[in-house]
Parts: sequence; structure tokens; C-alpha cells
Amino acid sequence: MANATPAPPPDPVPYIPPMSSPAASPNGNVESLLKEDRVFAPSAAHAAALGGAFCASMDEYRARHARSIADPEGFWGEVAADFEWFTPWTRVLEWSAPDAKWFVGATTNICHNALDRHVLDGHGHEVGIIWEGEPKGANGTPEVKHLSYGELLDEVSRCANALKSLGVKKGDVVTLYMGMVPELAIAMLACARIGAAHSVIFGGFPAPSIVDRVLDASSRVIVTCDGAWRRGQVVPLKKNVDEAIALLAAQNHTVEHCIVLHRTKNEIAWTAGRDHAWHELVGAQSAECACEAMDSEDLLFLLYTSGSTGKPKGIRHTTGGYMVYTAYTAQQTFNLRAGAGHVYWCTADIGWVTGHSYIVYGIMPNRVPTVMYEGAPNWPADDRFWEMVARHRVTHFYTAPTAIRAFMKWGDEHPAKHDLSSLKVLGTVGEPINPEAWIWYHEKIGHAQCPIVDTFWQTETGGHVITPLACATPTVPGSCTLPFFGIDAAVVDENGHELPANTGGLLVIRKPWPSMLRGIHGDRQRFIDTYWSRVAGMYLAGDGARRDDRGYFWIMGRIDDVINVSGHRLGTMEVESALVSHEAVVEAAVVGMPHDIKGTGIAAFVSLGPGHAPSEALKASLREHVSGFLGPIAKPDMIRFTQALPKTRSGKIMRRLLRDVAAGRDSKQDTTTLEDFNVLAALRGNDE
Repeated sequence: MANATPAPPPDPVPYIPPMSSPAASPNGNVESLLKEDRVFAPSAAHAAALGGAFCASMDEYRARHARSIADPEGFWGEVAADFEWFTPWTRVLEWSAPDAKWFVGATTNICHNALDRHVLDGHGHEVGIIWEGEPKGANGTPEVKHLSYGELLDEVSRCANALKSLGVKKGDVVTLYMGMVPELAIAMLACARIGAAHSVIFGGFPAPSIVDRVLDASSRVIVTCDGAWRRGQVVPLKKNVDEAIALLAAQNHTVEHCIVLHRTKNEIAWTAGRDHAWHELVGAQSAECACEAMDSEDLLFLLYTSGSTGKPKGIRHTTGGYMVYTAYTAQQTFNLRAGAGHVYWCTADIGWVTGHSYIVYGIMPNRVPTVMYEGAPNWPADDRFWEMVARHRVTHFYTAPTAIRAFMKWGDEHPAKHDLSSLKVLGTVGEPINPEAWIWYHEKIGHAQCPIVDTFWQTETGGHVITPLACATPTVPGSCTLPFFGIDAAVVDENGHELPANTGGLLVIRKPWPSMLRGIHGDRQRFIDTYWSRVAGMYLAGDGARRDDRGYFWIMGRIDDVINVSGHRLGTMEVESALVSHEAVVEAAVVGMPHDIKGTGIAAFVSLGPGHAPSEALKASLREHVSGFLGPIAKPDMIRFTQALPKTRSGKIMRRLLRDVAAGRDSKQDTTTLEDFNVLAALRGNDE
């Protein structure tokens, strides 16, 4: 209920007294200077509020994790038995680094496990997707749809038949370029149902990005919308697709069919014979469509990730292992339980892996309603998310640290005017969270009652690999804590030797897990070079990390973001965390910059909160504040105040562009994913 201030919680989350602070690591490795002694323990009340705990204690976690590493076939065989398979496996795992096969010889269908089994078990009337559109009507009421598993099964079957009517068959790749509408999830499941892989392209990407991905996937069918709503404006999706199709034709690649969902009713061009209206084509189909029996290692989807150089990488994920791992991580990490009144909301766009794994494929098999929201978190007002949490009685809320820092900047008054008492578990994803942002999230959103699961994982891992478990793991602000079941994670040197506590190094995973990527589409050598060559026989995550005295992992930033200052290698995340802990700062990004004496200096880009203005005195205060946290070596050499930071459309800070700004050079890097070019232009014109 909006405009109601909840009463203060009677019993705050138990707080464990400080432990001894870690010592700094020796020079030559990443310095581990950030000290964080606040520890928050889950309680029996947490488990009771969630309808019971899947993992209730650290002793249970340690025993299950040890077994998952020592006996992966036995462990994952038992987990996989909870899913429905058309043909049983002959062996759980075949492994020869870097190639894994999981549930060898088995056949299944992930759409069957997300929809059909619920309908067949008598749960077809239950809500599978809660969707809310961005626009509000004249009376301030948004468009909301509650789609049951039975309704979704019918619509997915119609969409699957529509794709088949256009000649789509098992093994083809269908490109999906849509806004956050239910039909995007429906199209994904329809592809999976008939054995066609999907390649979802984030709806904010321009035509050249579509061209790259369609060409690489050899896709001949695109599903799109006329437009998508974003902050009250229409993003012209069909126009972008038309431009991409023309560019593809110039490269002798023909897109044969384009299915168009009419969402925003903006004016669009139409090519007869190629373009098909969703409501006509899909609406005319039968609601009966059998699931294709998919081998466990058949391709489920491609998802493209961008690096600082080179063309996007098409990450390959297959059916069986991904299905098992994403659903199991969702269940265990968030303590999701069917029939317990849970309502789960991940705020990501489905165009990113978080949306694939933790809006659709990991959530729906657990039979918990999953919320999809079409638009921006601050439209038409800064409290839109909290209004939605209150209206839908959301119990599990999963968002990015970038969003949390934006919420902080917008002001405490926005969550305070809504009843957030339905929340039981909070989650973060996408990048390391600064401890002070963690505390704000804990206090202002969770009212000190909700465990926070700070999840570390990647497009390539498919699902959570280092994460707390909601009812078991004592959490420390800023740490993603401990490896998930089956994950043999370590911090090592270049030779693969595990490093002692509080010593920074390379984050690796030493054994296979079910949802691991199966390759880069069409580029075997790039797959090996990127993930498997630097540390022999181990998956390289590309992040620097350390483990503290209790064994908890701290992600220190991408390997490329480690700064070597006078022989001291500092993680950017730790300097950023120190800055954000200052009362004036709501967001900060730190990069290296050329320095005549040190070789590399520290450049900090800082956004201030309400009531704080840029000044030389504040710069001096920030430098001393960082020094007090991390020592004099970590003082920023340059501080620039900025209204906003350059971010991708998924909310990640584009530090590679900031490195160019700090160095005073014109950037020649790809900026197609940049959300607001005005931010970069303002930074370039901002003298220190």
C-alpha cells in the first residue's frame, strides 16, 4: 500500500562483533587494504519468513559443498533428478579441460520444465509472470498483466508453431530484439520448445550491433517490436531492425522473416512478405505444440558479450546443465519456495544474462511468480521501484549496485513513503557492491530484516558461482562470500598456485560446473585464449580477487582495472569503496592515469549526493578520507566531480572510456553500448 510508512522492525538482523583486520599483502600482488569488519548473521526468523530453509547452517553448507567437489557426479545427479527428463543420462559428467559434457545422453526440454510440468501437476492456474508496463494511464494506473502457467503454455505453443510456419527448425538461431514485454519471454521459451537456439539482443543496441550478432549467428529470422517505452519516450526498435537488415543485405546476408509485436503503436515501415504482425501470425496458430526432445548438450542460446576490443563473443550455453544449475542456484541462493507466497523480482533486462537466468530459466522451473518491468526505475518518479514492490508484494528483490547507488542519490524519502514490509531477501548482481551502498540497501530497503545475497557470476558461468545463501551465510558488506555448490574457486598466481589469505591474485575455477559456457560461437581458439590459456587447466574469470581470514572472496575489479602505483598494485573497487563511504559521495569510478613520477596515478570520478557541492576543500577531504581507509599510497592524484558517470545501457560503468578521459586522449573505443553520450562529452570538457 503506497504512502504508508512501515513501523520500525522489532528485531534487527544479528550483528557479529568485528574480527581482526586483514594485513596488507606484499608488493607484487594486489594490495588488500580495504578493511570491513561488520558481519550480519542470518537467523531462524529469516528461515521461518521464507517458509523454511533449503540450507540452514554453515555446517550444512560446508558438508554439502565438500561433497559437491569430491563427488560431483553423485551430487549433481541427485539435483538433476528433481527435473523431468525424456531420456535418462548414461553418465553425469565427462570432462577434459576445457570441454565438459553434463548428463551425457539425456534428453529433456527446458520449456517443458518451466511450463508443461506445472500444468500437468495441476498448477496451470498459478501465476508465472507478473508484467508491468512503464506508461501510466490518466488515473495513474499502470498496465499490469498476470499470466498463468497455463496461459503461458498456450501462448508459447502458438509462438512455437508460428516460428515453425516460417521454416524455423531445430538447430536454427532466432534473433530476438525486443523491449521488456511478456512476449520476449514467450519467444525465448518458444524457441526452446522447438529446439531453435535464441540470440537475444538488448533493445538499447543500435543497428550495427544487431548486424554483428545476426551475421555471427547466421540468423534468418528476427522477432522485434514496433518500439519500446523508456522514460516516456519510444525506442524505435523496428526502425533499428530495418536499418540492420539493409546493412546485412549489403553483406549478402538475407533476413527472411521479421515478426513484429505492436507495442507502442509508433509509425513503422512495412515490407510485405518479410514482415509479420505478431497478433496475426501467432494469434492464428494452434495452442498445441509438442516439445522437441533436446540432447543435454544441444545449444539452448547464444548471448553476445562485448570486450574493449574485437567483435562481440557469442557465448554458447547448452540445455541440460544450464537448466539444472540456474534453477538450483535460484532456489538455494534466494531460498525460493513454490507455494510459500513468494513473489520474485529481478530488475535486469532479459537482454543480459541476468535476465536469461534469473527472470526466466532459473525462476520458472521453481514455480515462483517472476516480475517483469518494461521501463526505467525513475519514471515517472524516483520511487517507481518501491511503488511496485509495495503494489505487487514483492518478497525477493534482485538489482545492481549501480541502481542502488542511484537510489541513494535520489534520496531516502522515496523508499520511506512505501510499505516494503513484504521483502524477505535482497540481492545484488553485476559488479562488486561498495560496503556503504550495501549498508544503505540493508537499512533503507530491507529495514535491517532482509539477508543480502551479493552474487558473483558472469555471462560465461551461466549462474551464481560465488554467493551467500539467504538462510545460512553470515554476510560482510562488499564480499560475495563463498563458492556455490560444485564451484572450486580459488585465488592464484600466474602459475596456478593458490595464494594465502589477504593476498590479491587471479580468480579461477578449477573444476567444471553444469552451466559453464561450452565455447565461443565459431571461434574455438578465442575460447581457449580468453578463458583457459593464462592459467593452465583452470577457468580464468578475468577478475582480481582475494580471500580474507574467514575464507570469504572479495572481487577487486577486472584484471585490466588493477592499478600499479609506485610498485603497489591496487584494486579499483577498494578505492571506490573508500570514496563512497564518504558522506558526500554517492558514486565513484576509479581508473589509472599516466603519472610522471609514479608511472601510474589514480584518477577518481565522483558524483555527489544532495546538499554537497564540488570544491577544492571537498577534494582535499576526499583524499584524506581515502588515505585514512587505505593508506597514503591510495590517495587519488586527480578527482573530477561529475553529475553522472558514463555507463552502458545495462548500468555498468565504462571505465575504459574514463581511462581515456583521465589520460587526456580522444577515445577510439566502441561506444555503441553507451547510454548517454552527453555524460562523456561533459567529462571531456571538465578540467580538474
